[in-house]
Amino acid sequence: MLPDLHLELETDSGVFSGARLDPGTRLLLATVPAPPQAGNLLDLGCGYGPLALVLAARSPGAEVWAVDVNQRALGLCAANAARAGLGNVHCVTPDQQGLPGQLAAIWSNPPMRIGKQALHSMLTGWLGRLAPGGSAYLVVQRHLGADSLHRWLEEAGWPVTRVAARTGYRVLRADAPAAPGAGPAGPDAPAAPAARPVAS
Repeated sequence: MLPDLHLELETDSGVFSGARLDPGTRLLLATVPAPPQAGNLLDLGCGYGPLALVLAARSPGAEVWAVDVNQRALGLCAANAARAGLGNVHCVTPDQQGLPGQLAAIWSNPPMRIGKQALHSMLTGWLGRLAPGGSAYLVVQRHLGADSLHRWLEEAGWPVTRVAARTGYRVLRADAPAAPGAGPAGPDAPAAPAARPVAS
């Protein structure tokens, strides 16, 4: 799948991009830097697990939280992690008890089709868990609102950098605000994200 890593993943027609690795996820995997080697890492909208498994393989000392609302996707992700011998992957729903309150990094192909209000609420909750110095890498199709998401993140107080732009996709890096209480991670942010569609 990648020059430094080969994983065989089982998928299914009932999950996002069930027939093949979608080009947005492929672009994210090809362009993001190495994830932190320790701490809690999040794959938001994990599907059958391509991002979560790469995080786990590249950071064996970290705990990887693969989050989705699709139970079929979570089952496939868990099976793929077990097949690859990656015991540091936890496949859970977004309302699962025990999810970490602080995250070292987030990788996501977020569900843009759920609508701006739901998307912004979801991202506010999860990005608010980024530890100081942590970053979220989000891949978004341009025609589904990559540029408007970039603007919203900046206006909400998240420092944003466009990491890559290719074949109609954008990879954005959103960093944890430097000042305590800045941006959506401030004291009025929700303590935990509510369960809502993360992937189809």
